[in-house]
Amino acid sequence: MAANDTIADMLTRIRNATLARHQRVEIPSTKMTRSIAHVLKEEGFIADFDEAGEGVKRSLVVSLKYRGKTREPIIKNLTRVSKPGLRVYSNRKELPRVLGGIGIAIISTSSGIMTDRDARRQGIGGEVLCYVW
Repeated sequence: MAANDTIADMLTRIRNATLARHQRVEIPSTKMTRSIAHVLKEEGFIADFDEAGEGVKRSLVVSLKYRGKTREPIIKNLTRVSKPGLRVYSNRKELPRVLGGIGIAIISTSSGIMTDRDARRQGIGGEVLCYVW
């Protein structure tokens, strides 16, 4: 399956895996998916991620996080904002706040992929990739 929107594919795979209470999920590895996984790990939404395979068949193995005996998923929602057909950009003054700061917006900036909080701190805007909470 050749998906044009690797980010939407990644978010959907994580969303489906958390609903099915899987421990880990495999995602095709690109620079962008690695960066997003890195931000999700830093923010505590996923336990860890690792790369497997080689060449074109490289994939990210993302370890998902749950809380308590009921295994409640840490990630409640993943929403794609900027799509290939409709890009959504935000300058530093208009960076979105997700659930009043409870969630994060992942922003693609000139300084790399980061959270809305980091972008605000650095005073830069960019493309709003997705919301996570």
